[in-house]
Parts: sequence; C-alpha cells; structure tokens
Amino acid sequence: MPSVKSFTITYDALNEHDTFSQGDTITGSVILELQKEIKVESLFIKAKGDANVHWSERRNDRTYTYSSHRRYFKLKQFLIPQGSNDTVLPQGIHVYKFSFTIPPDNMPSSFRGHYGKIVYQLEAKLGRNWRLDGSAVKELKFVSRSYPDLYSRMSQQVGSTDKKMGLFSKGHTHMDVTLDKRAYAAGETVMIVAKINNSSSSDMTPKFSLNRDVVYRANGRTKHENTVCNKMADSCIKARTQKEVRCALQIPLDVMVSIQNCEIISVEYNVKVYLDISFHFDPEVLFPVVIFPPGFALINCNNGPPAGPYPPGAYGGPSHSDFGPPAVSMNPFPVPPGGFGYPGVQGYSAPPPATMYAGPPGMYPTHPTQGFSNPMPQGNSPYGCPSSSSSSVHHPPPTAPQFHPSPSAPAVYPPPSAMEIQPPPFSQSPAAPAYNLLPSAPMMNTDFLSQSGEAPPSYSLLFPSSNTEKSDAK
Repeated sequence: MPSVKSFTITYDALNEHDTFSQGDTITGSVILELQKEIKVESLFIKAKGDANVHWSERRNDRTYTYSSHRRYFKLKQFLIPQGSNDTVLPQGIHVYKFSFTIPPDNMPSSFRGHYGKIVYQLEAKLGRNWRLDGSAVKELKFVSRSYPDLYSRMSQQVGSTDKKMGLFSKGHTHMDVTLDKRAYAAGETVMIVAKINNSSSSDMTPKFSLNRDVVYRANGRTKHENTVCNKMADSCIKARTQKEVRCALQIPLDVMVSIQNCEIISVEYNVKVYLDISFHFDPEVLFPVVIFPPGFALINCNNGPPAGPYPPGAYGGPSHSDFGPPAVSMNPFPVPPGGFGYPGVQGYSAPPPATMYAGPPGMYPTHPTQGFSNPMPQGNSPYGCPSSSSSSVHHPPPTAPQFHPSPSAPAVYPPPSAMEIQPPPFSQSPAAPAYNLLPSAPMMNTDFLSQSGEAPPSYSLLFPSSNTEKSDAK
C-alpha cells in the first residue's frame, strides 16, 4: 500500500473567468494525504511561465528540427526547507499554504497550438530519501493586460478593391467596405458594410470570414497555422447591378485572444471581405483586427481612454500622470493680510482665496497634498482548505523570502503651491510742482477819472472843428 494517497494543488480564484494577469497574487494550498507516517526530505512549490516552439521539416531526404524556448518568470517557495533533517509527517491530511505575486512584466496570454504553447503553471515536488520525487501540477489561465493603443483601435476601417474582368466576362467591378472598429472582445459582433458596383457580365457572391494566423518562429525559420474561425455569405449579385450589403459577423466566445508580445509565437486575426466570381481570382479586402479577452475591451475602450486613479483634464489639460495637480492660486501675487503696507495701495483684510475650477460635483476626486502611489491591484483572496477531514493539519506559509518586484522609484511629491512672490516696492515719483495760475488783471476798484483834481480836457481840444482848420489853411 503506497504511503502517499494523494498529492494535489488548489488555488483561490480571483474572478469569474478564473484568470490571472501580471501583478496578481496567487494564493492556495498544497494538500498531502498520507496513509501512514513518512519521512520527507523537502517540499516546495514553483510558479513559472514558459513559451516553447517545436516542429520538424523534411527536405531532400533529411529531417530538420526547429525549436525555441522563452522563460518569463520562475518563483520558488519551500514549504519544508531543504537540507534540514528528515521531517516526520504523521498519517492524515497535511495542508501547506503558499502565496506568489506574478511579476508586473509584459507577458503573453496562455496559448496551446500544434507547434507550440505558452503555459503558466504551479508545480509542487515532494522529496523523500530513496524514493522517487512525487509531483503535482496545476495549470493557470493567464490573460495579458499588455494591449497598447487600445482606445485608438475603436475607430472605423475603410478599404476598397477594383477588378477588371478577363477572358470569360467583360466589364469591371468595384467594392467599398467599412468595418465599425479595429478591436473586438471575444463574443462581440463585427459590423460590415459593403457597397458593390457590379458593372461586369458575371454574377458574384459577397462573402465574409474571420481568419486566424498563428506564426511560430525558431532558428530563423517560421511556421504558419491558418484557421477560419467563422464565415458568412450573402445573396448573389447579378450582372450590371449595384447593391449595398450589411453583415454581422459573430466572433466565437471560445476564440483565443491575439498575442503580439511573444518573440516566438504570435496570434493575429483579420476580417476578409471578398467577391466569389466563377473562373476568376476573387477580389478581396483584408482588415487586421485584434481580439481581446471577454469583458476586457468593454471596460477599457467603451468608456474612453484609461485614466488611472485621476481623470485627465482635472488640471492643466489632458494628463496620464498618477500624481495629483498642485494647489495653485489663480492670483500670481497673493496679497498678505493688511495689504502691502504702501500708501495709496488698497489693502485686504485677509488674503484672497485660491480659486480653481473644480467642474461639476463629484467630477474630480480630492487629492492628498503629499506623495502619491499607484500600486498594482492585488487580489485579496482568503486562504482556504478544500479538505473537510477532521484529521487535517494546517501548516502556515513559510517565512522564506518571496518574490519582490524591482524597487520602486523614490516617492515623488507634488510641487508646492505657487510661491508668494512679493513685488518690488513701489517707487514713488517726486511730486509735481504745484500748478500756479497766471496773475489776474488788477481789480478796478477806483475811478481813474477821479484820481486827480484837474478838470478833464475840453472837447474842442481833443477834436478841433473844421472851421478852425479852414482858417488856418488860408
């Protein structure tokens, strides 16, 4: 009868999709059920993420093998320290708790294909003297958050094609196609509008398809794996007619997400719109699209560009900074209590309040005045034990050092409020001389005719008569 009845790993789910991402914390338990007492040399658990590619090609009666490997992280935690004396575990169920924090690095999502895979998993190993090591493996479903330019991919795509017919028909055909956006979540619908002008003598059928192209890379060679995920067809368009076709192409819920951040494996999608014409090459328009995990695109795209803890535009225009705006007064020269103390300058009994546009109530959150931090959200899942046996022995998590991310930059404090700038003292110009009016004319307070006692001259002396003038002339 074997001594170890079961050796399993369980973990606490963080969401309804049972997925993990960079920066998340994995908590769980390693459960060891023993049917009798054993001696254990070591017990540890690892969390790791790896990408592997492998395929073979036969050319000129020779077989060539291509392979490549990438490791994204590996964390190890001892539940029973290695190198210590043999630890005796009694019969029963022993539960060892563990906790890992996934590094906040740019890592691709989980993937499995014909020629390669990207796997994230937990692996526990039990070491015993003179026994084969027991092992337990639990795979994790990892979803990457590294999708750049997410908001810009919500714009439309437009394309067109024109074809001149050959030997079996005459004329030409033209097609203009519009897609509603460039990125979709699994389960969404691609809205396609095609305007077709069939000026030829042939009938044609518009068709639509969602295609996946997986590219494996190793040793300078590539291997492609093409799959049609969904396809639809519209009614036939007769010769010498025009028609506008609308199609709602459904993206399957179980489709794998796009992978663009792995060196050896890439997963790309395109929407193909083409005209099926007998005995001719089909004219087509290809639109590259990106597939996101379910719910991820809705949260990050439809509500606008991600803004972090503080919405952009709260201060100084759009900003993606994690630091709050400085408290700046709109008055660049705040007046101290009582004014500047210069004569002729109006003083304030209290400094004017710092005014700042705050927007509608609740639009901008208040910010503390000290340093800000924006830690990666962590899952707070309580430790749990799936076993209900009364003989279970719970072992607390070891104190061995865990993975620590790279040290963060020193705390950055927002700039202080605008410095009160004292303007230079006013230099008073010398007072202008007093304005003196011109001297006024003397007042005529006396009669100038009565200033002497002499009688005024007679009229005849002043104005001699004409008779006198004539007599003088004679």
